[in-house]
Amino acid sequence: MAILITEETRIIVQGMSGRIGGFHAADMIKHGTKVVGGVTPGKGGEIHLGLPLFNTVREAVEATGATASLVFVPPPFAADAIMEAADSGIRTAVCVTDGIPSQDMMLLKRFLRRYPVERKMRLIGPNCAGVITPGVGFMGIMPPHIYMPGRIGIVGRSGTLGYEAAAQMKELGIGVSTSVGIGGDPINGSSFRDILELFEADDATDAVMMIGEIGGPQEAEAAAYARDHMKKPVVAYIAGLSAPKGRKMGHAGAIISAFGESAQEKVEILAAAGITVAPDPSSMGVTMARVLARRAAA
Repeated sequence: MAILITEETRIIVQGMSGRIGGFHAADMIKHGTKVVGGVTPGKGGEIHLGLPLFNTVREAVEATGATASLVFVPPPFAADAIMEAADSGIRTAVCVTDGIPSQDMMLLKRFLRRYPVERKMRLIGPNCAGVITPGVGFMGIMPPHIYMPGRIGIVGRSGTLGYEAAAQMKELGIGVSTSVGIGGDPINGSSFRDILELFEADDATDAVMMIGEIGGPQEAEAAAYARDHMKKPVVAYIAGLSAPKGRKMGHAGAIISAFGESAQEKVEILAAAGITVAPDPSSMGVTMARVLARRAAA
């Protein structure tokens, strides 16, 4: 079992005929992901990468049976594209697009709330690396060769730090069940808590690596959830320990504006919840290895 993507997940790519969308769609296909088509308005009926293009998501879903979509749509139109996916029966959407206006994301979040639970689409991102289950498939822009199949879940706001954690664990012989990049924007589709819930329920995941950064309350909310509801160990790393208050970092959401949003405050909140925190980015893998060793010895 894996979270969000399996060998049977049928995926469409919104924006597949574009340069970036086409590049990453080809990489997904190369590594065995079940991509079944693409959506580009005005290009319906054409063939790209050996797969059909459709004018609308609804046409693509009806023709291919797709249940997941990877969104490579420019920022001014990305929210509309995601809403179209939700309205067409897509169950999981991953949006890589960076720079979607916050007001568009607020409109999108309100739009998604209109659906009952059994029809509500899960959104990963935007501004994220995507989702990968090593050896099964991926939806996103991550380099799949750095991920070794295993039983550790990864969830992070930073895509590159997620890659680093996977590479460090691979060097130590520790594999990944699923890695999820939730994105670095202040308004995103799925939170740390949302993904921790999925990992806690996943029989193929034994522990979770959570990678946060300055800004926003999500890490604190995840700490409270892990403390009260998780039986699986969680290892965390928080980027930005040296960032002063008010300093904006690479992600739009990485700016300290309130108590509990600095890296040091988040480290203290996580530690108080019983979560083991890696002291620096080069220690993520060895910290996870220590936690697993202690658990095995207990």
